Amino acid sequence: MAANVYECMFILDSSKVAGNLDAADKQIRATLEKHNAEVLVGRLWDERKFAYPIKKQKKGIYYLTYFSSEGKNLVPIENDFSLNETILRLMILKIHPKLVETMLKLATGEHAAAL
Repeated sequence: MAANVYECMFILDSSKVAGNLDAADKQIRATLEKHNAEVLVGRLWDERKFAYPIKKQKKGIYYLTYFSSEGKNLVPIENDFSLNETILRLMILKIHPKLVETMLKLATGEHAAAL
């Protein structure tokens, strides 16, 4: 079975990350690799205030990750992330195969932080 490419947007608790984004990145990568997913790109997207509180937090760090995995691995991945107290919310989207190359180039490009 062929692996699909997924985009995952995490909202991290900025009070728990507290300037140590590398540790949060390592946790995310370790969880994905535990479930046989290959991390293609992982980067900071933004930090901002919420329109309404999420788990009693008023602001958070948005972290974008692209990974390849089989679809059967998504439920265990989401279950493990739900147990991580650093992650307030997450959303996983399947990327259409025709868009994978373009999305990865945008995520790794020099102007990626400006998007």
